[in-house]
Amino acid sequence: MSGSVFNVTMFLAILPELWIFVLASLVLILDLVLPKEQHRVLGWITAVGLILGILISLLVAVPSEQAQFVWGDLIRFDRLGFVFKILFMFGAAMTALFSSNLEKLGQRGDFYVLMLVSTLGMCLMASAADVIMLYLAIETTSIPLYVLAGFYKEDNKSTEAGFKYLLFGAMTSAIMLFGFSYLFGLTGTTNLYALVNQVVQHQLSPFVLYGVLAFILVGFAFKISAFPLHFWAPDVYSGAPTPIAGYLSTASKAAGFAVLVRVLWVGFPEIQPYWVYVMTGVSIATMTIGNLLALAQKDIKRLLAYSSISHAGYVLIGFVAVSELGATSVIFYLIVYLLTNLAAFGTVAVFEKTSGSSEIASFAGLSRRSPWLAMMMLVSFLSLAGMPPFGGFVIKFSVFAAAVQRGLIGLAVIGVLNSIVGLYYYLTVLKVIYLYRSEEEQVAVPIPQASKVALAVLCIGIIVMGVIAAPWFDIGALGARALW
Repeated sequence: MSGSVFNVTMFLAILPELWIFVLASLVLILDLVLPKEQHRVLGWITAVGLILGILISLLVAVPSEQAQFVWGDLIRFDRLGFVFKILFMFGAAMTALFSSNLEKLGQRGDFYVLMLVSTLGMCLMASAADVIMLYLAIETTSIPLYVLAGFYKEDNKSTEAGFKYLLFGAMTSAIMLFGFSYLFGLTGTTNLYALVNQVVQHQLSPFVLYGVLAFILVGFAFKISAFPLHFWAPDVYSGAPTPIAGYLSTASKAAGFAVLVRVLWVGFPEIQPYWVYVMTGVSIATMTIGNLLALAQKDIKRLLAYSSISHAGYVLIGFVAVSELGATSVIFYLIVYLLTNLAAFGTVAVFEKTSGSSEIASFAGLSRRSPWLAMMMLVSFLSLAGMPPFGGFVIKFSVFAAAVQRGLIGLAVIGVLNSIVGLYYYLTVLKVIYLYRSEEEQVAVPIPQASKVALAVLCIGIIVMGVIAAPWFDIGALGARALW
């Protein structure tokens, strides 16, 4: 076992997780010590602490090209996991800034602690090389998110969201664990990278592996809100606190894809044609159902929920390509999508605080009430629609290119047609914002300083990644090459 003796590599492999743990402890102590009127500063402390953690990790904890197994082979210290860890920490930092000005969230230290613990779990998910570590990481991620989704205890929609998320999450988690237990029983190992040899050595029937994988995919499909386990997302996103809905749709989804890529590509190459066939069907159904159901939505959070479902289908296009370009496009897509959807939900959170409504009709005249906020919505929605020169155009092009490279022309065409459907409902919202009039046009929408900083960073990132895509695409390529 490579992790039997402590060395510096073992420390560096979990440096982001250690930093998040220390930061969560600090926030918890400050929550007890600081006077209540000063609790709003906890959001800034969380965000700045996470950004510092990103910088320190980039300075001292970047993995080498040669991946290493540490901590008893439970963790794989590679660039794939590292890229995702940076992404999760950045997403949590932006979410903390959006939350800091909301009365029922911003003054609650336990809110930030729960979010940090969930982020720590996501980091472990991204680098887990063992089924046991993977399951523990998934539960560490999920349990705080169940609480955060229902954080508004006096709001029936929020408590319903938390309860539904808990019920469906517990059910799919149990089914996935059942699959993991069968996997161990059949192969005698829990290490993902040892599965292939054990499958060959034991000459396991492909049909047995099909059944085991079906159980495991239930948990993964729930995590990324893919068909047919997508139904929880609209209710949970619309009832959860808006910043948490954004966090669920981006960082949590990215963590699910990080695990999906590592488990299926590394652990089940023997039955690759089977799961490629299944996941291709899932991709088509996910993006089609997400886009079609989004057309009828009157609430912007539910619309963004169905939009998030459709984007899971687009990411799966790159996933089923099973190539270096496919893996690169998946990572790059998740990076840009995190910026874009966080900006969309962040804008909704700011507006919702003033208007008290998330109905699309209530956004009428926003361009006159707050031109800056309307511009943020314009940038994020056009990027979600895949319009140049924003990052959304480049990421959709990259996943379609990966599909074409592998000869999946039909899948790429279906993806393009779905993008056209998506463009319609995104433009419908922008039409309400810019062309419709409202009786409250003279009432300005104040933008808190923390939200202004977060929105500026996110929107600049969306534009930069669309105009200067190569460096960011290369980051995805670094993670993709570390997969095997």
